[in-house]
Amino acid sequence: MLSPVVYSVKDVAGYLKEKLESDKLLSNLTVQGEIANLRTVASGHSYFSLRGDGNSIRCVMFRGRAGQEYLESGQEVLVGGTFTFYGPSGEANLQVAAALPVGSGALALELVRLRQQLESEGLFDPSRKRPLPEFPGVIGVVTSPSGAVWQDIQNVVSRRFPIAELRLFPTAVQGERAAGQIAAAISRLNDEGTADVIIVARGGGSLEDLWCFNTEEVGRSIFASGIPVVSGIGHETDHTIADDVADRRAPTPSAAAELATPDRLQLLSNILGGLQQSESAMTNRIARLRNSCALTNQRLVRSAPDVGSRHRQVDDLADRSATTLSRRIDLKKREIVTLGARLNTLDPAATLRRGFAVVNRYQNAAVVTDPGQVPPGDLLYITVAGGTLDATAATPLPEGSSPEKGLAPAVARIEPPSATSDSDNLAGERTTPSDDSARPIRRRRTRPNPPPAMRPLL
Repeated sequence: MLSPVVYSVKDVAGYLKEKLESDKLLSNLTVQGEIANLRTVASGHSYFSLRGDGNSIRCVMFRGRAGQEYLESGQEVLVGGTFTFYGPSGEANLQVAAALPVGSGALALELVRLRQQLESEGLFDPSRKRPLPEFPGVIGVVTSPSGAVWQDIQNVVSRRFPIAELRLFPTAVQGERAAGQIAAAISRLNDEGTADVIIVARGGGSLEDLWCFNTEEVGRSIFASGIPVVSGIGHETDHTIADDVADRRAPTPSAAAELATPDRLQLLSNILGGLQQSESAMTNRIARLRNSCALTNQRLVRSAPDVGSRHRQVDDLADRSATTLSRRIDLKKREIVTLGARLNTLDPAATLRRGFAVVNRYQNAAVVTDPGQVPPGDLLYITVAGGTLDATAATPLPEGSSPEKGLAPAVARIEPPSATSDSDNLAGERTTPSDDSARPIRRRRTRPNPPPAMRPLL
């Protein structure tokens, strides 16, 4: 039957605190036990449990109390203090005033021995620890399927890296068979070879609860694994041999899942940042190229010739060339006229037209330049401007004398040059124009051809 009176939590907590602290047995108590779950905070206060025969008592030892330096996990100690009830956490704690060492507990001694042995064999060597895969495709998980650890790991992986596949290998994580199952699960994952990383995890507990992770069997199975192993056992203050051998140690199972997977949001941020950087770099590059093209275009425009000016220059050159050519043509024409006049002056035909004559012998067509060249009676032909005259050489006149007036001419007939030819023969007699007795009648002889130099002139 329910009490008709309703009490508040504060009232009940106060009542418990009063009862505990007023009990004479609990107000001055000495307890012997093994220290476990020791935690010393920044303020210097120490929180731990005293264990023995499967039971435990929560203890707190404030800074400066005697014997605080003897506090060590696994250490068997004698503590003296008073029980009190702490309302905010709803826990009864032994407030330790002093502590003295009694000796180490059996489990603590075994753990120290095994850790020293495995460390001497190199199982804890940092140089053999392998890096975790950056983007795991399959993550093997060795833990209990019924605890909150498996749910926590699934939540973390689905949030951080949902494309990874989780493969659970269920095992016991406490008790006598737990160590063998954990070692077998690690071995099976290596035999299958599908996992990229292995997470070995368990929630918090006492030294006895976590003892399976301190066994030599589990430590050597982790050491023999060809797949990197992440340990996430207990809380941050818990430290097991599995943590020492694993490639990476996480303080909690959730932290182990975070170590094994990349952050999807961070990856997206990195990708977007890379895209933005690439876009910015490309934009800057395009801007620099555009500016360079503009500068090059300006230089080309400045260096391009002025077409209009070039046209005018071509026109000026054409005009000057035409003027120069015309002048040269006029000059050449004048030179030709001058040369023609000079040629006319030197023309033998012009000389003949001025009254001169050319005398040739019939015999050999030689030009007569001296009377002594022609014997008397020799046949001659004389070329004048109007034609050719036949003549016969007479006795030369004495030097200084002149011909008598009325002397008959020596030539009876004038023939033009075209009337003569190489086939002409003497065909009749020639008569004088005035007096038949002045010159005997002679037959005409064949006249030789004029010299070659005279042919163009005749």
